[in-house]
Amino acid sequence: MNRLRHWFDQLTLYLPVLLMGLLAMATYWLVRSTPVTDTPKSAAPVQHQPDYFLRQFTVRTFDPVGRLKSEVTGGEAHHFPDTDTLEIDQFFIRSFNQDGNLTTATARQAISNSNASEVKLLGQARVERSAIRDKSGKEQPALTFKSEFLHAFLDTERVTSDQPVELTRGPDRFTANSMDYDNKERVMLLTGRVRGQLVPAKTP
Repeated sequence: MNRLRHWFDQLTLYLPVLLMGLLAMATYWLVRSTPVTDTPKSAAPVQHQPDYFLRQFTVRTFDPVGRLKSEVTGGEAHHFPDTDTLEIDQFFIRSFNQDGNLTTATARQAISNSNASEVKLLGQARVERSAIRDKSGKEQPALTFKSEFLHAFLDTERVTSDQPVELTRGPDRFTANSMDYDNKERVMLLTGRVRGQLVPAKTP
């Protein structure tokens, strides 16, 4: 039971925070890098048609000494003025924190609102943090978070999914029918059919 509690403590401390940071960084730079359209002088029927698009693009950010901080790529991105959303196909981002630890996120499609406060990952959504060493020098195994749908609310620091989710940490694995994570309260709610598999640690 203590090991299970420790497992969730580590998960809630690292993975959802990294997820929200990745999505915020990705959509912020994409919105900043795309052109601003002029407001039409006369009203016209609103249609769900893109007013600009990007194809086979990559956006990179660097720290002050020139080291890569993040890289966002997409097969195609469209901006829809009627909903003021940015839709990105074949979404991929990799990001390095101050310690050089790598986190990646992928999805078939990402949808962001105009100020990147709300982001949806659709289709084979996957967020993975590589294995790291914590401040005490202890190795922490890789963390992976998978679902067909992830919904991040960046202002309120929540990540939800109404579809099956899978959480893994090293060889340990948990699944549930849905999830609601509140980063401010450090509370993760797994609902529906929750299952867990804990692999005993190997003795030296």
